Amino acid sequence: MTLTLGMITVDTTDAMPLARWWTEQLGGTIEQENDGWYVIVGLPGLAQKISFQKVPDPSPGKNRLHLDLTTPDLEAETDRLIAAGAGVVVRHEMPSGFRWNVLSDPDGNQFCVSGTHSV
Repeated sequence: MTLTLGMITVDTTDAMPLARWWTEQLGGTIEQENDGWYVIVGLPGLAQKISFQKVPDPSPGKNRLHLDLTTPDLEAETDRLIAAGAGVVVRHEMPSGFRWNVLSDPDGNQFCVSGTHSV
């Protein structure tokens, strides 16, 4: 048996605004709105999707699953995300020079952004 990643789903109390925010950040398109309770976003060049599911009370605390995103210009992209409404959780740098920032989206879901330099 083989599993295939079809979608990553994020719980939220208001799916449409969070889906729009991530669509703008990732250059995606909203493919299905489902009356705002389950919004599916297609991402450029990927078969996999990201979705946003309306729930009455998302799990409190740090999310157990998060997105790891890469960019050639870590500082510029971090600044752009902050200007778009992301929050900074922590900035990391390893002795090897590999750097990444833990940010949070407008709902408080954490995600990582790293430079394209490998560890």
